[in-house]
Amino acid sequence: MDWLEEYARENNIPIMQKEGIEFLKNYIKEHNIESVLEIGSAIGYSAIQMAMINPDIKITTIERNKALYNEAIKNVKAFDLTKQITIINGDALDVHIEGTFDLIFIDAAKAQYIKFFEKYSKNLNDNGVIISDNLNFHGLTDKPEEIKSKNLRALVRKINNYKEFLKNNSNYTTTFLDIGDGISITKHTTNSDRRL
Repeated sequence: MDWLEEYARENNIPIMQKEGIEFLKNYIKEHNIESVLEIGSAIGYSAIQMAMINPDIKITTIERNKALYNEAIKNVKAFDLTKQITIINGDALDVHIEGTFDLIFIDAAKAQYIKFFEKYSKNLNDNGVIISDNLNFHGLTDKPEEIKSKNLRALVRKINNYKEFLKNNSNYTTTFLDIGDGISITKHTTNSDRRL
């Protein structure tokens, strides 16, 4: 796994922070997650980490960038996880996914998080969970007024809009955690009395 992290670092490819990936893996173990839909494969790092928890876990992951998709395919083969991980090359807003999942993991284009949530929440099991990463965005979501770049400011505003969307969505209950780069855990409101 070290060489994969090194590759990401050298090529400026964003992967989950250590604290975040450890939380995600522990959550999967504790809640007996067996099916995962991941929005944003990058080089396959988090999908590989999740698949290695248990040989029964099945992961479908979507990546729109062709070069990253090819790298993810290569890495999944290197870890001999092709039977557990299915990688789809395409824009997640255009891809059609059948079936439901125990966990939907959103870690792709930050500006599209609300659209991803609205599109794929129908693929969530009744007792399933949606986990979103990068909600602190390197600490910038708490201080958008300090951001000089107009584009970055717009992106941070969209992340904050997503957080508000989750807070105000009466169909779901969301817990926000300052773990890694900021994680949210979202469940159907009907299951809000269950332990997150």
